[in-house]
Amino acid sequence: MGPAEPSLDDQGRITALENLILARLDDDKAQDVVFIDLKGKSAVADGLIVASGRSHRHVGAMADHLLRVLKEQGYGRARVEGLPHCDWVLIDTGDVIVHLFRPEVRAFYNIEKIWSVEPPAGRAALS
Repeated sequence: MGPAEPSLDDQGRITALENLILARLDDDKAQDVVFIDLKGKSAVADGLIVASGRSHRHVGAMADHLLRVLKEQGYGRARVEGLPHCDWVLIDTGDVIVHLFRPEVRAFYNIEKIWSVEPPAGRAALS
């Protein structure tokens, strides 16, 4: 049996959350942002967002800004992993999971491949 479909009210809230996250990442100049729609495909989350930052500091700042805006907008239950080092920061809002990477770390783990999504063109892959 597959995961349950979200109700219409839940879908609107999830879409608003996705848009909020994508807008914040755009404001913070995130690079190579990919949104993967998992609705009806996974019980883990309804959406997955993968983005890169230019440096440890950029990844950390994006994560901090995202956590602040989530809390301000009433999505304050987000859990976060990886903030001390900022190579890969995972933010789990429950409905949407956000992965923020430094480019080299993103290429190494290749999260997009797990979900059969092509990475953005021009990004170097490790051999």
